[in-house]
Amino acid sequence: GLPNREDRPKRGSHAKRLLPMTPAAPRLRVVVLISGSGTNLQALIDAAAAGQPFEICGVISNRPAAPGLARATAAGIPVRVVDHTKFPDRARFDDALGDAIAAFLPGLVVLAGFMRILSDALVNRFAGRMLNIHPSLLPRFQGLHTHRRALEAGTAEHGASVHFVTTELDGGPVIAQARVPVQADDDEATLAARVLAREHELLPRVVSWFAQERLAMHGDQVWLDGAPLRHPV
Repeated sequence: GLPNREDRPKRGSHAKRLLPMTPAAPRLRVVVLISGSGTNLQALIDAAAAGQPFEICGVISNRPAAPGLARATAAGIPVRVVDHTKFPDRARFDDALGDAIAAFLPGLVVLAGFMRILSDALVNRFAGRMLNIHPSLLPRFQGLHTHRRALEAGTAEHGASVHFVTTELDGGPVIAQARVPVQADDDEATLAARVLAREHELLPRVVSWFAQERLAMHGDQVWLDGAPLRHPV
């Protein structure tokens, strides 16, 4: 016979088995160091918001007025200022900076227009998990004023590099590069703008590789996808 009315399922209801939720894989915690406008920081913020497997857990600047701090605040990211002018020497500044970085418990530190030379002690503190983006095709034009120097050298090609940070200034192993042709009518500003647009693509891509555990540094050797990287991507 038919079940009693109270035993029948109500109209529109269906008995469903509740499957256990699979916990989402933790996203890589990234601290970004800036000194200026923070456009590469913004590229990382946008990539994280679009679902890349990392999160910006903190932004640190050595300059209190760095415009990039406002970008971080607008995105709800905690910010810290470690003003280098408030310290009597580089060693104590680097100690404070290292402690500020460590307080965010990052898996990766990214230098995105951070205009301070780091001490060996600080670099070694985060060895193998610190990246820098540099506006040249390393090893060419290490240091400052790269676009001007590229034009003065008459080079046909310029670009940007992402590399692991080591104790050699702009000398750590290069992971990936973006190349742009130098045009006959280029000046420093137009060349810089074209390189910067490529930086905004390059940096989030390399950070994602690290977050996906595709990228690592073992000793002095970069490994990508389980093999030694012989040439920059």
